[in-house]
Amino acid sequence: MTQVTQQPPFGEGSPARGSQASDLVRHRTVQAGGLEVPILEAGSGPLVVLLHGFPDHAASWTGTLDRLAQEGYWAVAPAQRGYWPGGAAPDGSYNIASTGRDVLNLIEALGREQADLVGHDFGAAAAYAAATLDPSRVRKLVTMSGPHGRQLMNALVSDGDQQRRSWYMFFFQSAMAEAAVAHDDFAFIDRLWREWSPGYELPDAERAALKETLAAPGVLTEILGYYRQLFTPPADEATQALQARAFGAITVPSLYLHGADDNCFSVELSDGMDDLFTNGFERIVIPGAGHFPHVEQPKTVADHILGFLNS
Repeated sequence: MTQVTQQPPFGEGSPARGSQASDLVRHRTVQAGGLEVPILEAGSGPLVVLLHGFPDHAASWTGTLDRLAQEGYWAVAPAQRGYWPGGAAPDGSYNIASTGRDVLNLIEALGREQADLVGHDFGAAAAYAAATLDPSRVRKLVTMSGPHGRQLMNALVSDGDQQRRSWYMFFFQSAMAEAAVAHDDFAFIDRLWREWSPGYELPDAERAALKETLAAPGVLTEILGYYRQLFTPPADEATQALQARAFGAITVPSLYLHGADDNCFSVELSDGMDDLFTNGFERIVIPGAGHFPHVEQPKTVADHILGFLNS
């Protein structure tokens, strides 16, 4: 395993510029699965891997990293494939089976047999995939703002309200998406945060740090690849089989969190999820939170995570 010091893409100076980072949060890169993966990390002890979604980046986990470290965990937040210059998917794939393998590769690269996983949005999808592809590597699973199973795809076919919420997914298929998203200092991203988390305003410094990540050379096109491959099944049968497994039953103890005011994914999309979890499942709806509960209500979310991991 090769590990090298890393400066960008988390900004100059502080490892997570614009966040409430303590001096305990560090950053470096780890060679895992053919990628030099930038990570933020804090503490020592049992490994917890925290996986970000869209439009977000690893730095939004900084407060949670600090809290987990204080409670005796080694907390690691990697950048997802595509989210840094030079981090494009080596195989060109942004399906959830590929991101799930990234998680398993990172656990191995960090020298551990097993980890707890915490995932938000697309990070939740990666965590589900890792837990289905190799459940022996996952001790406990915490996900938020991204239900497991086929509910979302079914809603995109049959639910007009969710179709309207998910308009951006269809827009991202167009050739003009890059220009539109980046226009006027990423005003598109500001709009998504306002719509998805009503009543919450991302602080200026954190918004600037996120836009710095998105504006890095080549990153935006790679990020849109997650959406441009969302409705297209993999070409080869082996990957199709892995993708099918990634939507399957979860056999590790699991906790799911969803903001009551989430205007990206309706909280009703997570109804009935427990049928897919065979080793314990709890769903908690967080009042007053939108799509980014770990940012909007960091103490509440960290309390839920720690209560579950320590139980």
